[in-house]
Amino acid sequence: MVGETELQPAPPTPPHAEQRRAEIGAPILTVEDLTIRYGNKVALANASFEVRKHEIFGIVGPANSGKTSFLRALNRMDEFVHTMRVDGRVSFAGRDLSTVRNLYALRRMIGVVFPLPVGLPLSIYDNVALAPRLAGVRNRSDLDETVERCLTRAALWDEVKDRLQSLGSLLSGGQQQRLTIARALSQDPQLLLLDEFSIAVDPVTTMRIEEVLKELRHELTIVLVTNLVQQARRLADRTAFFLNGTCVEVGETERLFAGGAKDQRTADYLEGRFG
Repeated sequence: MVGETELQPAPPTPPHAEQRRAEIGAPILTVEDLTIRYGNKVALANASFEVRKHEIFGIVGPANSGKTSFLRALNRMDEFVHTMRVDGRVSFAGRDLSTVRNLYALRRMIGVVFPLPVGLPLSIYDNVALAPRLAGVRNRSDLDETVERCLTRAALWDEVKDRLQSLGSLLSGGQQQRLTIARALSQDPQLLLLDEFSIAVDPVTTMRIEEVLKELRHELTIVLVTNLVQQARRLADRTAFFLNGTCVEVGETERLFAGGAKDQRTADYLEGRFG
């Protein structure tokens, strides 16, 4: 019963959660009254919340809740979708994203990993070196260092270091997804957006990528959209629940999953009653 749940004492906070709170910084992303439309259809309405520096911020919810549209707005993908309109304000590191004119610079700061791996028709090396080259890096030793560092951070270096000139598209699906992460990291983003990265990846590789993300959050901020609520529970410091184009609730992940959701719809979704 809901009333009985409210009378129960809150569960103790795990020690690792206290440590994580100490590591997380001030808000780096602020969302205010964000509304996203495709023509006359509202994909997300009046969303307002903050994402903090060095946290993994999870977003869960059923299909067509506005999760992917939110990521598109962060990366200014509305520039390529003529029916997409974004109202409200999104500020990153204190700057209104709508005022950024250099979209290439913006996308170096905010990297994206899509649900399906997008392997460029290039070698493994050139997949990772492409962005630095476009940014003007020409020194071979600098490129070599970047490629090794990014592939290592994506837990792929040991598997491909002896075949860097092979086509990236010949890698397995899980390896291609990690190559996509390495390519995103080659731009040294401050914010990394992941949209259901494990949708086409086997469980073993998913767990390897999850371990990578746990390490990366010490260096950057991650927004994770996932259709797997238990993945959010494993990874996210805080979680937002989206439903029917609204942000219903944002809270500390452990609290939400321990019965501390403020909205019954959040509790019902996390406990698998719908979705």
